[in-house]
Amino acid sequence: MKLFIDTANLADIETALCMGVRGVTTNPSLLAKEPKSNYAKHMMEIVKLCKKYGDSCSLSVEVFSNDEKEIVRQAKEFVNEIKYKNLAIKIPIGFEGQNNLSVIKELAQSGIQVNATACMTALQLLLSAEAGARYVSLFYNRLRDSAKESGKNVLITNKVVRENDFDPNVVLSEARTLLESYPEVEIIAGSIRTPLDVKEAGLAGAHIVTASLAIIKQSLAHFKTDHAVEQFLNDFKTWTS
Repeated sequence: MKLFIDTANLADIETALCMGVRGVTTNPSLLAKEPKSNYAKHMMEIVKLCKKYGDSCSLSVEVFSNDEKEIVRQAKEFVNEIKYKNLAIKIPIGFEGQNNLSVIKELAQSGIQVNATACMTALQLLLSAEAGARYVSLFYNRLRDSAKESGKNVLITNKVVRENDFDPNVVLSEARTLLESYPEVEIIAGSIRTPLDVKEAGLAGAHIVTASLAIIKQSLAHFKTDHAVEQFLNDFKTWTS
């Protein structure tokens, strides 16, 4: 499993890349938290950081339209302006019932890497891969939330989904099986809220987990680690005194 940072904050990105994190994912909501700037200019600042810490760092940036023609236009514009070989354009799998698979296919056939995002089911991940996406992103905790928000019992009664389809770990495990014929496609688990989510998503089958810097730092913490280091230092201090 690889670890990416999910942010548009330049300081957080540099800190994460210094730690060995191997990619960056962004979206319009994350960018809206930063000081106002030109979108492409801000992305190019992220690219500078990616290049500074190696030539294999992945960067995913998202379009901000639900019109198919405008999505294609924006995607091509981003590629031309940002000019980064490891750039992937995030395309939502659908918006209010809209099917963006044709957009994903068109961009993929033109040589643009696509990160199909906002996926909630194993079949959405599979269909995105079939359309040509390089990355397919499952919204891990938003899927959990949907069990309460979308009338789960009605859906199950109509045999649209099973109860397990609201468990992101089950969906990731099933998606890995379904995507065995697409070895070049990587599954990303996003919408991560705790270090436990990071571990469980990876164990369930995510090739990549993308999380905030705060969660990445929390994943490093353990009280016994602090205790052990403090003991080593105190023992050495005693020996040298």
